[in-house]
Amino acid sequence: MFGGGGFDPRKMQQMMDQFGIDLTEIDAEEVVIRTPDEELVFTDAEVQKMDAQGQATYQVIGSPESRARGEGDSAGEIESGDGDDGDDGGIPSADIEIVAQRAGVSEEDALDALVANDGDLAAAIADLE
Repeated sequence: MFGGGGFDPRKMQQMMDQFGIDLTEIDAEEVVIRTPDEELVFTDAEVQKMDAQGQATYQVIGSPESRARGEGDSAGEIESGDGDDGDDGGIPSADIEIVAQRAGVSEEDALDALVANDGDLAAAIADLE
């Protein structure tokens, strides 16, 4: 793309600055991509965020572990304590904390909203606001 013999890092930085592109390294511990059938889990991945013209693009570099949806350890998940139906859908505790914090509600209310919205964080927050 930029010639056959490599590139000058200073020249590349100048070009990125000229086009208004900002590149940031993110110290990510884990990246999970969920599809309808599987989860792609990247541990020790290199993650870069590129801001260009008001759009953010994330680049994940690494080798993922593929697993079926719902598999894996449940260390990061909590179960509903209300005992109504006992099915919390395996909502990760991190998701519950995010919804509770963003919506300003208790973790129990956040869990209820997540269960009602099939784990969709944005929909759960919208319902609580």
